[in-house]
Amino acid sequence: MEVEELPGAIGTSASLALRLGQALFSIASLLFMCLGVEFYAYTSFCFLVTIKGLTIPWSLTLAMVDAFSVFLKRPSRQLLIVSIICIGDWVLSFLSLAAACSTASVADFMVTEAGAFFCGRKLCSRYQLSAAMAFLSWCLSITSALFNLWILPSLYNL
Repeated sequence: MEVEELPGAIGTSASLALRLGQALFSIASLLFMCLGVEFYAYTSFCFLVTIKGLTIPWSLTLAMVDAFSVFLKRPSRQLLIVSIICIGDWVLSFLSLAAACSTASVADFMVTEAGAFFCGRKLCSRYQLSAAMAFLSWCLSITSALFNLWILPSLYNL
C-alpha cells in the first residue's frame, strides 16, 4: 500500500522549500542579533541565539534529506524516521516561538518604555528585525511540523 504524497511532508519539494526558508530566516535573525550587537546582556536574546543556532543545522540537514529524496524521486516514509523528525520539528517549533516572543517583548519594552536609555534607534530596530525574522522562521517551522504530523498516522498501516 502506497502512502499518498502530501506536499510539505518530508521528502517532497515543498518540504525542501520550507526547510530552506526556515534556515534562511533563522540565519537572518541570527545575523541581525549578533553582528555588532551586544546581545549577551539580555537573557531572551541569548535564548534566541541558542535556539536559532539549533534550528539552522536541523533545517539544513533535513533540507539535504529532502533534496536527496526529491532527486531520487523516492520520499522516505519509514515510521521511526518520520516520528523522530516530527518530534524534533515540534520541539524546535515551540522553542522558536518562545524565543521569538521573548525577543519581541524585550525589544518592544526597549523601544516603548525605556526609550533611548537601553538602546539607540538603530540597535533597537535590529532587535525588532531579528524578532520578525524569528517569527517568519517559526511560521515555516510549524508548517512543516504540521505536515509531518499529518502524514505520520498513515505510516502505521504500512
